[in-house]
Amino acid sequence: MQKHKLIIGTALVTGLMLGGTVVVFNQQQVEAARTDMVDNSNHNGVMTVGNYTAMRNQYGVKAMTTKISEGTYYVDPTAKPDIQAAQQAGLYVNGYYFCRYTNIAQAKAEAQFAVSQAKADGLPVNAVLCADIESSQQRRLSTGENDLCISAMQQIVESAGYRFTVYSMSSWGDSVLPWKDIGWIASYPFNLNRDLFTHGHAWQFRSDQYFNGSYGKFDVSQLYDNFFTGGQNKNAVISNGDTHNVGKNTGKQQNQMNTTKNNANVNISSDEDYAQNGVFTTNTTLNIRTAPSIDSNIVGSYAPNETLTYDHVYIKGQYVWLRYMSYSGLYHYVCAGIMGGAEYGTRRTNVNRSYTVRSGDTLSGIARKLGVSVSYLVRKNGINNANLIFVGETLNY
Repeated sequence: MQKHKLIIGTALVTGLMLGGTVVVFNQQQVEAARTDMVDNSNHNGVMTVGNYTAMRNQYGVKAMTTKISEGTYYVDPTAKPDIQAAQQAGLYVNGYYFCRYTNIAQAKAEAQFAVSQAKADGLPVNAVLCADIESSQQRRLSTGENDLCISAMQQIVESAGYRFTVYSMSSWGDSVLPWKDIGWIASYPFNLNRDLFTHGHAWQFRSDQYFNGSYGKFDVSQLYDNFFTGGQNKNAVISNGDTHNVGKNTGKQQNQMNTTKNNANVNISSDEDYAQNGVFTTNTTLNIRTAPSIDSNIVGSYAPNETLTYDHVYIKGQYVWLRYMSYSGLYHYVCAGIMGGAEYGTRRTNVNRSYTVRSGDTLSGIARKLGVSVSYLVRKNGINNANLIFVGETLNY
């Protein structure tokens, strides 16, 4: 499926005012930059395979670059799960580290720290490990001093098997950092009607992108070459066949899913799932399937305005599936809608349950205990930081 640039508005409108009404003669649509790559950190929370799959399928995202570390004192706790989830969704994965150095010795120490943590997080060899240089510490240095620090960091990163470049803002080019060192340029113009900074590997053109099905705002970039895609063609479409258990299920998996109630705890979703009891009322004719997949067998259908009582929700790729027990004692599945898209009916949950946070709890530990996902708890409770919860806080699920 070919991906297109987003249409962001109108570039040219001309007309006359006639009796208080504007008569438009010419209106030209403008194409925005492509969302080829997303970069994120702990402020985006814990991402799931489903989040990245939706980014890939709906927006054409091909690569993900996650924050690994900052200075020599901070390790981003979301980097490791981010890398794993993005890999399973079929995206190219990369990392970056936020610099705080003021001299060559500190720059070397930060690069070594980032390399060590990148390996611990599972960042694969030959991925990009980028130096994010935009803090006040580097601004106080001369262009020549920054160039020497960058050269020292590059040697350390590349000797560890990673590829190296520098991320910085366009206003720093040749004023703080040599342009030749900056391969990933950040600039957020009001109008995205032309490609900017094409001499680099990538242009980060906005920091407030929303993705259907994902929490918060994201930095997104357009790629100009294959640097962030491991040398592979950046325009190649990543198909579902290149991912793990997205959209398709093996015969063995279908047999496991089509079991009796005794096997209710089998986790059949590689993307996301959570326990929820409720009633679903259809607004269109829906097929009944033997597994939460459009490739599974059809065993019947529901007509518009019919209802079913479900006990579990599965998010696989872009689809939301509801599970229920049929009269035959087998589990069946109905698609409730598309993530961030069409809804095929309305859901009404039966019970609003809650959990009180205790000392030593983590959101991921609570999610496992309750049989839900971390991202579900984040959405359900309006949590801004998945790594920050408080003793005594009540979480609904």
